[in-house]
Amino acid sequence: MDINLARSVVTVLLLLAFIGIVAWAWSGKRKQAFDEAARLPFDDETDAAGTSK
Repeated sequence: MDINLARSVVTVLLLLAFIGIVAWAWSGKRKQAFDEAARLPFDDETDAAGTSK
């Protein structure tokens, strides 16, 4: 196997992996999970003493 062919194959595989990750992140099925994760920092707010507000 020529080194240039190996580089081409790796490039194509990485491009497909990137496209797969983008499709997974932007899929409609994941929206609710991502919205919940985005709200996590605000769910349990505590002050400096460690008591809930």
